[in-house]
Amino acid sequence: MSVETVEAGAGTRRPKQGGVVTWACAPGFPPAVIFPFTPAERMGTRNVLEFQALMYRTLYFFGSDGVPDVDYSTSIGEPPVWSEDGLTVTIKVKPWKWSNGETVCADNVLFWVNLMKVKGARYGEYVPGYFPDNLTDYGKLSEDTVYFTFDQVYSRSWVLKNQLSMITPLPRAWDRTADGPANASGDLACVEAVYEYLMAEQGDICDEGNEHRTRWADSPIWSVVSGPWRLKSYTLAGVVTFVPNQHYSGPNKPYLDEFRQVPTFSDEGQYRMLQAGPEGPDAIQVGYLPLSFATEPTTDPTVGGANPLGDDYTLVPQVAYCIRYISLNFNNPTVTGKLFAQTYLRQALQSTLDQDAAVRDIYQGYAYRQNGPVPMIPKTGLVSPRQREGAWPLPFDVDRARQLLEANGWDTSTTPAVCVRPGTGPGEAGAGIPAGAKLSILLRYVEGRPALTQLMTKYRRDAAAAGIELRLEEVYGSVLVAEDAPCVPGPDSPCLWEMCCWNGGWVYHYPTGEILFKADAGGNFGHYCDPRADELIGRTVTSEDPEILYEYQDYIAEQAPVIFTPNFPIRLFEVARNLHGFEPVNPFGMINPENWYYAEDPQ
Repeated sequence: MSVETVEAGAGTRRPKQGGVVTWACAPGFPPAVIFPFTPAERMGTRNVLEFQALMYRTLYFFGSDGVPDVDYSTSIGEPPVWSEDGLTVTIKVKPWKWSNGETVCADNVLFWVNLMKVKGARYGEYVPGYFPDNLTDYGKLSEDTVYFTFDQVYSRSWVLKNQLSMITPLPRAWDRTADGPANASGDLACVEAVYEYLMAEQGDICDEGNEHRTRWADSPIWSVVSGPWRLKSYTLAGVVTFVPNQHYSGPNKPYLDEFRQVPTFSDEGQYRMLQAGPEGPDAIQVGYLPLSFATEPTTDPTVGGANPLGDDYTLVPQVAYCIRYISLNFNNPTVTGKLFAQTYLRQALQSTLDQDAAVRDIYQGYAYRQNGPVPMIPKTGLVSPRQREGAWPLPFDVDRARQLLEANGWDTSTTPAVCVRPGTGPGEAGAGIPAGAKLSILLRYVEGRPALTQLMTKYRRDAAAAGIELRLEEVYGSVLVAEDAPCVPGPDSPCLWEMCCWNGGWVYHYPTGEILFKADAGGNFGHYCDPRADELIGRTVTSEDPEILYEYQDYIAEQAPVIFTPNFPIRLFEVARNLHGFEPVNPFGMINPENWYYAEDPQ
């Protein structure tokens, strides 16, 4: 990284080597997975963007300097080179070093791809039929070059941003089992045993008391890293400490001696820690302003308003290219799953969530409405013209929600509404919904977030006015996403969760819908399945024509396979005023503490 200078009065201030930054993390989601082949139930910001990505760099890095695109200068992979027929892409791997001294190579890329080939169903971004299923051939041309031949011509933007972006090169040190070295990078027959060994080495990813975490830092597996940081320690109390990887080959080498992440358990607790200021042994240099603690409204969520902690901290909103939503469990084997299969019911649920009032009254202008599956902010030409302004297609309208239910066989004179016309014909409730069924649904959401609690409370009240009973339950975040995870009913998986809100959603590189809404995709948490949606998604990945993307997103917005909720900055950072290098923030949700520094005293 080039040396920066900061004007300070009449003198010049330069980055100082050393120092410690302590980050107060969002409540409820301690890192549970260190192996960067993350299952869907743990595919979240805390595990991936704030933890794994600091140590294990993906083949391509996105969002440097606040630019919403790939940054080849900080990527392990050189720019992809395409064949004339558009079917084969060749990638040269830069000779970066692993922390054990080995050189990053083609085999490290193929190791990850082979894991996807065999164990893709256990990776949170895997989509059946797409990478690597859509390859007719792949392999290495030399020790530093790989190639991938696709089964048809796809959008090159999509391939780069949604396919190749998934790849995380893995070191030879991980290519082993308990019996010794293996060859998962070259032999698919070895993959299963290597995968099981690596999963065992990180411990039970659903166990909140997983003691393996305390041994990750010294593990001969997890201590081999390619990123700017390596793990120094991870306590059972949830304190994570990183130190610089002295062998890091990228251009941005850390200035800090340590980067510490400490847990919080509520928005109130976070705010109290920040009120104590950034100086002292247990002080916080980076945290976030809980939305419920904003003292004055803002007219621009990308900039923010008055900062109640402004004496000590700078407010830095991080608006990520993401959407937020409530998941519905279409695989629930009870009548609830049958309810979610009905488009009219999902539309009624969406129509009783008052996004505009929440933006104004709960989030004080720090949020903005989300009409469909493509992020509204940062603004791009990728949002359908019909969704760019207003509330199309499903504005808040309790009367319309009630009418939808009544027109489809429900008596809404009481809450919960009662099915009075069962059956599959016009004006009837739908398959599997018996007479007398009550419209009562369990909605579980993450605890410790007062603004979210206000949103859920208002949603329950407004839904009840239409005849829908929402039974609310607050759950610790890490437990919530582990229990209300993608599932198929069976002896070991009752799959009984109904609606789930973890106060998040999905961060895109490119907003085609395969990861969230294609049948059986890893990010399709509720197992939504719609042949028409699959057809439209299939068209978005083979064309650069925005009209095709518009058609897909308008269909999804009307179908409401999830309940879209107000969107807001992924973090309202509070940054100590003496900490530099923090901006511009990454628009894909990454953090880059290797760029942060304290300044030397003025000369």
